[in-house]
Amino acid sequence: MIAAIKPAGTNTRGLLAYLYGRGTHDEHFDPHIVAGFAMLGMPDPGRDENATLTDLGRYLDEPVTLRNSEFGKPVTDHVWHCPVRAAPEDRYLSDGEWGEIAQRIVQAAGIAPAGDDLGCRWIAVRHAEDHIHILATTVREDGRRPRLHDSGIRVGDACREIEKDYGLRRLKKGDRTGARRPTQAEMHKAERLGWEQPSPEWLQDRIRAAIPHVKGAEEFIAYLEASGIEVQVRRGPSGDLLGYAGGRPGDVNEAGEQIYHPGSKISPDLSLPKIKARLESGQPEEHPTARRNHPSTPWHQAADALDTLHTDLADDTHAQAHITALGELLEATAQKAPANLRAELHAASKAFARAQRSQIRAEDRAAHALRSAARDIVHTATGPDGSALAALVAALVWAAIVAGRWHEAKNHAHQADAARQAVQHLQTAADRALAPTLVELTARPPKEEARRVLAGDVRAAVPDHAERILADPAWSALATVLAGAEARGHQPHQLLKEAAAQRELTTARQPARVLITRIQHTARNPAPNRRAEAARRRLTIAGSIPTQQTGIGRLTVVTPSPAEQQHRQRR
Repeated sequence: MIAAIKPAGTNTRGLLAYLYGRGTHDEHFDPHIVAGFAMLGMPDPGRDENATLTDLGRYLDEPVTLRNSEFGKPVTDHVWHCPVRAAPEDRYLSDGEWGEIAQRIVQAAGIAPAGDDLGCRWIAVRHAEDHIHILATTVREDGRRPRLHDSGIRVGDACREIEKDYGLRRLKKGDRTGARRPTQAEMHKAERLGWEQPSPEWLQDRIRAAIPHVKGAEEFIAYLEASGIEVQVRRGPSGDLLGYAGGRPGDVNEAGEQIYHPGSKISPDLSLPKIKARLESGQPEEHPTARRNHPSTPWHQAADALDTLHTDLADDTHAQAHITALGELLEATAQKAPANLRAELHAASKAFARAQRSQIRAEDRAAHALRSAARDIVHTATGPDGSALAALVAALVWAAIVAGRWHEAKNHAHQADAARQAVQHLQTAADRALAPTLVELTARPPKEEARRVLAGDVRAAVPDHAERILADPAWSALATVLAGAEARGHQPHQLLKEAAAQRELTTARQPARVLITRIQHTARNPAPNRRAEAARRRLTIAGSIPTQQTGIGRLTVVTPSPAEQQHRQRR
């Protein structure tokens, strides 16, 4: 059951006309009052042909009119409107049941507290089987205004109790992290203009898409303007950026003026202060060219950054920061992925948006590596190769699962559900990303004898999952990957153990596929030559010792350290 409190109104008679009218699509039938305040003595215009909406409106407004006549500043924002709707699958509720529900809603909101005879005047009108509208005028009988602060939270809690008591569909408790739902007017406007999305949703998608591309607030505003969004900014006397609002081109009011939506109203995490905290969390690198000169691609680096996600969730503020940055990495990947994966990845990114935010404060600097990976991806000029893309999408699947488990542990019901929805889209994308690689690997399997040896490695390295792995249709491709890694100097047994340790396989739908992406990612380079590495270290140590000069000329004298001397003696 959803109770959606609308912004305060000014015209009681006008709202009554809508409630008792035919509706915008002739969807209203038999409008009538099912409950009202204790002193309700007016006849119901839906049941008495002599009753008028004007008389009912005046009756409901009497406390407002009396207060305005006594005080200099009139009350104008006095119309409280709250539609209450049952879920489509809920059972039919009688007028009596809807009346009881309305009574509980106004009590929870503070419109008419239980046992208070001087509360506000209100009525509940039913004009359809599945919902009612509660109208109240927010001046009490004693002339005071009701306490409506946080009424939405209290009403939401009351709805959860009503669902339980009436055997209705149980919804999740609100936590103030949800994005604002489009109004009926915004949805009708989008339909009338042929837009696929109402303006707030359209703006939210484009604002989120901008974040991985920029590093500061001014750059963020410039990027929004360049991407076709109408932007209105608020600055302080010093010129500092204090806030912003976005507008959709062509979305104008009756006077032809552009309609703007503040970022914080579009979504709680899109306010300027929160975006600035994320953008400015990057720490200067000691060697700015280090990542650029790294042989790995941004796609490999992003998968590397995700490898430690499960260990970064121990601290709540760090966990929230990493999950927020994970959403940015998802968005960046969706923007740069091949066309056949883009729709699923965009759907995953959109679903995960709710999982990115909670009431826990984020320590944004903790997620520098993930955020840098997202920026590297959106700024790379080349697309990923097949194995790199498959490894990253598989890593995103596991990261979204880990994020969902963290939210479940914290009782963040909406966020955990959003993560689960994202996982479904990511799994579809992961299957598509790996498909070409599987075809190529399956076409060149190792010899039967080598397969038997590798099967023994599987049984030794991951005994609890060995039979599932060997029965997986992708086992032949995994054997090819293991054989190739062994040819580059890696040990299949060790690679299997490391890959299994990076992600538990119990919940994996296809464990062999999981291992393929992990092993391809970690074993993409030749195994290090330990003797060559030891020699390199000795040369490094030698080169770091200063030279000594004699009277004849320059003579370099290298004195081995005690540890180096012992090493040479052992050799």
